[in-house]
Formats: sequence, C-alpha cells, structure tokens
Amino acid sequence: MAGVIGVILAITLGLSGLMRAEGAAGRARTAADMAVLAGATALNSIVAPGDPCVAAQRLASANGATLDSCRVEGEDVIVGVSVDVTVLGVPRQARAHARAGPVDATLAP
Repeated sequence: MAGVIGVILAITLGLSGLMRAEGAAGRARTAADMAVLAGATALNSIVAPGDPCVAAQRLASANGATLDSCRVEGEDVIVGVSVDVTVLGVPRQARAHARAGPVDATLAP
C-alpha cells in the first residue's frame, strides 16, 4: 500500500511540475508577443514614434518577464524574453522569442 501511495505522490509531483513549467512557457510567449507588438508600434508610429526596445521593455516588465534581447531589422522588431519559475524546487527560466513588422509585399498572394 505504501508503494502505491508513493507512486501516486511521485506522479502528482511530476504533473504539478509539468503544469508549472507549461504555465511559465505560456506567460513567456504572451509577454514576448505583447512586447514585440509594442516595439513594432513604437517603431512604425507616425503620431507618437519612440524607441521600440524601450516600449518592448516596458511591456515585458508589466507582464512579469525580462527582456533578454531586442533588435530592429529594417521595419521589423525582434525580441526575446524570459520568465523565472521554480519547478520542483529548481529555479528555471521559460524563454520565448517573437517578431513583428509590416507584411512583406512580395509574400502577399
């Protein structure tokens, strides 16, 4: 009986860790998407232009993420973010990257 309880406990802890890691990955993807959209908006804005990496940093921080990288390639903004998480007592980072900018006319149908 103790063995069965041990196995159930191990499975429960493993699933809990997996759910926590997946939640952090989702938060990282969301933060990257929002940060890159803020950066692209600042870069391509006619009304209120600004530094795209400052805008991306502000949005990443507001979503509990750290902006690891930000660069501008032409009219595109590319960001990388990370979210700190502890999975089963081990500190980890969930990372995500995103790119935003105008659609390339040569790719349009």
